[in-house]
Amino acid sequence: MTDLNPTADDRETLREAAASHTAASRDVEAFLRRLPAVPDPADITEYAALLSREERARGDRQAAADAAGLQIGSMESE
Repeated sequence: MTDLNPTADDRETLREAAASHTAASRDVEAFLRRLPAVPDPADITEYAALLSREERARGDRQAAADAAGLQIGSMESE
């Protein structure tokens, strides 16, 4: 059952998870801004690592949102 009154700890966890996701997204953006016209294998490896980190942070943010009672249905149109 969903708790309709999330604790302050749940909200703080969610804020921290959102901040981590934002930081990870900014790191992806910074990488893309400095990406050379012809990426080398090291660039591709770094990009993959950054995307992986961003996806983990997004998942953590979603889990924290769920714990805070912010579950939403699918946002995709049918």
